[in-house]
Amino acid sequence: MTSLKQALVGTVSAVALVAGLALGADALAADQTADADAAATSALAQQSISRDPTDLPGPITRREPATVKVHLTTIERQGQLADGTTFTYWTFDGKVPGPMIRARVGDTVEVSLTNDPNSTMAHSVDMHAVTGPGGGAVATQTMPGETTSFRFKALKPGAYVYHCATPMVADHIQAGMYGLVVVEPAQGLPTVDREFYVMQGEVYTDQVYGKAGEAYTDYDKLMDEKPEYYVFNGAAKALTGAHAMHAKVGETVRLFFGDGGPNKTSSFHVIGEIMDKVYSYGSLSGAPVTDVQTVTVAPGGATVAEVTFEVPGRYLVVDHALSRLERGLVAQIAVDGPQNPQVFDTEGSKLSMAGH
Repeated sequence: MTSLKQALVGTVSAVALVAGLALGADALAADQTADADAAATSALAQQSISRDPTDLPGPITRREPATVKVHLTTIERQGQLADGTTFTYWTFDGKVPGPMIRARVGDTVEVSLTNDPNSTMAHSVDMHAVTGPGGGAVATQTMPGETTSFRFKALKPGAYVYHCATPMVADHIQAGMYGLVVVEPAQGLPTVDREFYVMQGEVYTDQVYGKAGEAYTDYDKLMDEKPEYYVFNGAAKALTGAHAMHAKVGETVRLFFGDGGPNKTSSFHVIGEIMDKVYSYGSLSGAPVTDVQTVTVAPGGATVAEVTFEVPGRYLVVDHALSRLERGLVAQIAVDGPQNPQVFDTEGSKLSMAGH
């Protein structure tokens, strides 16, 4: 299927050619083609479903339990999976991942789930932070146009995945229905300079990786656990280039990282850095592990990692199962600041690559 961008460029190019023949206006044709290309790029950009990694609630500052109200809306919508490729996502609040929910141990969390009237099926939410049947999924099997609710006590601190748990559960997850619940310990988390929210997932499409047009779910690939795309925040290379994360030399960055899955384990790694602290398995109850290169994160699992940047440059965030990089799984952190030759010096180097 011809992509939106190709269709727009082709249509306007044809109009420009006719105008050029009639008026001898070659320059006009070139200008119109450029305008069409810009319009098509803008239209594709408007289809982005990727959540900005800076879009997360701030740290909990109160030291007493409270009631936290959470309202989620399940929305089925088309979005950009890759450059020129679209896919119909199932989402929480229209983005992938769903919004990060932040609470404190001892809080009462009241959850309501509304299924958009335009949805084609039921949706639900299972929160791994919940102690109770189905993590809330039993209470929230919600038909289009309806709203359901439940509440739970946040008993244990940690970073927990939530996801849709309506059969076929793997299908709902691979289509984008996952997010994180962070339950902070009573004393809160140590202060850092910046926080980012990143989740890994897989998408199982009938079209091969990189083919332009509208892609649909391939259920044989899903059952065989053979995804065409590996994604951070819902789309191939969504957190690169103009949409990279940003930090400065000397700053400490906290990464809330989850693996929505539904099937593949992540080997979470920041090329060119060593993680100062890692809260293993997303547990926030005890002391973090220090000086870590790569973290194993299971599907349906999470981790919290802190990194301090000593040297400026562009750092790649990857799954160290590196074949997945070739299927879209890469993010970037752009770090600005003065050079630090005492730590890293490339003067006179002929190296053509900055990572591994």
